[in-house]
Amino acid sequence: MASYLEARVEGDLRALLQQHDLLRTLVDAFGSPLNLVLPDQLVGNVEAFRAVHRDHRLAGQIFFAHKANRSSALVRELAATDAGIDVASLGELQHALGAGFAGHRIMATGPKSRDFLWLAARVGAVVNADSTAELTELAGLVAAHGLPPVRVMARLSGFSPAGVNVLVRASRFGIPADDLGPLWEVLEKYRDELDLHGFAYHLDTVGLPEKIAALEGCLRVLDEALERGLNPVAVDIGGGFGVNYLAHGAQWEQWTTELTSAVLGRTPPLTWNGHGYGLRNENGKVRGVLGLYPAYRPLTGAAYLDRLLASESPSLRRPLGSLLLESMGELYTEPGRALLDQCGVVLTRVEEVRPGPGGDLLIRVAANARDISLEEHGVLLDPVLVGGDRPGGDGPYGVYLLGNLCLESDLITRRKVFLPTLPSPGDLLAFPNTAGYFMDFSAGRPLMQPTAQTIAAYRDGGSWLWCLDEQYWPVDRREGTA
Repeated sequence: MASYLEARVEGDLRALLQQHDLLRTLVDAFGSPLNLVLPDQLVGNVEAFRAVHRDHRLAGQIFFAHKANRSSALVRELAATDAGIDVASLGELQHALGAGFAGHRIMATGPKSRDFLWLAARVGAVVNADSTAELTELAGLVAAHGLPPVRVMARLSGFSPAGVNVLVRASRFGIPADDLGPLWEVLEKYRDELDLHGFAYHLDTVGLPEKIAALEGCLRVLDEALERGLNPVAVDIGGGFGVNYLAHGAQWEQWTTELTSAVLGRTPPLTWNGHGYGLRNENGKVRGVLGLYPAYRPLTGAAYLDRLLASESPSLRRPLGSLLLESMGELYTEPGRALLDQCGVVLTRVEEVRPGPGGDLLIRVAANARDISLEEHGVLLDPVLVGGDRPGGDGPYGVYLLGNLCLESDLITRRKVFLPTLPSPGDLLAFPNTAGYFMDFSAGRPLMQPTAQTIAAYRDGGSWLWCLDEQYWPVDRREGTA
């Protein structure tokens, strides 16, 4: 039985995947694997988030989480909009500045070296601080170098929801929300160096209840800061808005049900060596937790943000967006993968097709699991066989995809994927919607294998144009010289 997990592919990305000759030409020229990014789609995704701000009458900023993709084309196109960028390293900060971002449109997050803090302060970026120690170090740099006061966000964690039972997981980031005394002391002591701009959180969860509790908690702290004579203006709710990777929810439900059956030994394995993705069989009962991203998620991206803002505060019984508006607070977000939805694809060439153990088919591709890090991030989907709609197909074919490293563990996906036609060496497989974290977040050069080059693709009227990622500048297209 074919257990398809058909990828959701829309808009320009779907149109690009129909350009079979162009895709083959690009892989022939630049090798496999090859990353393609679509900067125009990023602009459209930013606008979708902006529309939610307008619907809730909220001012604020959208900061793209740079760590989700290192593409220069994407960052430069973003710089041509009114959006901001969230940088989590000195290198990302330098990249953003070189792409055209002014300091006031940059948010500095994550663990920070002294060099990172100094440059962020020097260019006037907002510093999203994880601890009072970081704030103290930043204040020392500002004073020592005679810099203007730096706008800071205090990142909070460990929120205790009022009157509701919500599981709150510990975080390595942030100042404990139930013990803010040290924070107030630092902000009072360094009033001349630190300008409190607001409060932030960033939760590693897709669940709404935790985020509702955190936003409500930040609103309470915002009020307390105003009572203390401070002037915060913003609440930064981080990212985690998600992406829906699959076209059909029924396929996801069917596959997870079949995985459970396979783990129990009731049906043939669906995965390499019976891998259970966190599930295991203990005396005929399923134990463990499914360690996968919910690949089919109907509520994601800007729609998820809208739902969060429309959600009622458990203690104040009012929509959170309304409470933020009434507090005159600005809304900041840091979406990563949500802004990269439908913004890219990884192409790879089929190198070998052969039978494997137990009659399974094995396909080796010219890429490895670090180039297409679906498994690392727990996302499952079927690749697209470029030109796979050609006549004569007699599929479906269930296959395992092997990488190009001399490692047993180098599987593109441990799940058996299904293709409508059996590919031949030289054919191309496309892994769609991989711009967010999957194409270069983990890429390296093990066994001296080359990493993927990145190409920017965009429309000019009815034609597709492309250039090397580093050669893409939005100004060329505005002047019609692309």
